[in-house]
Amino acid sequence: MARDYYETLGVSRNAEQDEIKRAYRKLARKYHPDVNKDEGAEETFKEVSRAYEVLSEPEIRARYDRFGEAGVGGAAAAGGGGFQDFQDMGGFADIFESFFNGFSGQPGSGQGQRRRGPMRGDDLRTNLKLDFKEAVFGGEKEIRISHLQTCTTCSGSGAKPGTRPRTCSTCSGAGQVRRATRTPFGIFNQVSTCPTCNGSGEVVEDRCETCDGSGQKRVNKKLKITVPAGVENGTRLRVSGEGDAGKRNGPAGDLYVYLVVSEDDSFRRDGIDIHSDLKVSYLQAILGCELEIETVDGQVVMQVPAGTQPNTVLSLDGRGVPRLGNPVSRGKHLITVKVDIPTRVKAEERDLLTKLAELRGDVVGKGKKEGFLGGLFNG
Repeated sequence: MARDYYETLGVSRNAEQDEIKRAYRKLARKYHPDVNKDEGAEETFKEVSRAYEVLSEPEIRARYDRFGEAGVGGAAAAGGGGFQDFQDMGGFADIFESFFNGFSGQPGSGQGQRRRGPMRGDDLRTNLKLDFKEAVFGGEKEIRISHLQTCTTCSGSGAKPGTRPRTCSTCSGAGQVRRATRTPFGIFNQVSTCPTCNGSGEVVEDRCETCDGSGQKRVNKKLKITVPAGVENGTRLRVSGEGDAGKRNGPAGDLYVYLVVSEDDSFRRDGIDIHSDLKVSYLQAILGCELEIETVDGQVVMQVPAGTQPNTVLSLDGRGVPRLGNPVSRGKHLITVKVDIPTRVKAEERDLLTKLAELRGDVVGKGKKEGFLGGLFNG
């Protein structure tokens, strides 16, 4: 039974050429005999290759759409038997070039020629804890790190002073070894790191006693970090050149310091604004008052207007967080007023409140256990 080539590639009959090409790439990677050793994989690979051979050429595809497989019988032998002319199939060339890059070590495979020269060192990461005000105002902090430094005894060569490494005889200094694999479709080269020199291209025979031939030595170090004003939790600071030293006298990596800011019992932060709560009595809210407010700068005198309602937000401009990169500009300190209603009052207070209620014409409880004032008195 003739197979539907569109179905073989998993595309619709009106699929664009790019879609057909992508579908073939995916299936070729999955079923190629050098990759997939399962039974039937090679046969499936031939089927998808035959389908792509037909559908990738507009003229052949048009004949196939009109007459079916009978119209393209001469395009190639069914089942991929025409692969003796594989090198002449231009449509396949670019696909298999990118596919087999992973085996041949060509540029783009991620496994290209290793550099024998200096190599940059690894970046390091550490966390630094800050309290709330330290994050607001910044400052200088001391941290301890452990990183690799170039060995001063051998200057990073790994060889004992007075000697030097020799060129690796296994890879002839290339740092890689190449293995040829013969397949039904030709010979493919697979490149891997040299097992003798681990990719360096050199072998140290007389090792440096200080670093045991590695060319690097781990040391503990104290660093002073300048924390800018206005940083937030999760802010990342980069300290250039304080990562691990590079191999073969390569440049050191960087140190990344992640800031962990503790929460505060009194203050909350929202961007460059600071929030806090202020508890006042109901009389202070009614009559107004002047109070000392705790801010990140210390205590500040603030006026609470008469008649302030519960949950009113008062603002202190310029008492918030400095803007990162522009510490002269600061946010606001926003204060939410919480009115404290007492659960019980003294008898004389109740009498005064009752007179006030009568003066205002407010309805209050008549009995000792009735109404708001009765509850305050009998509580």
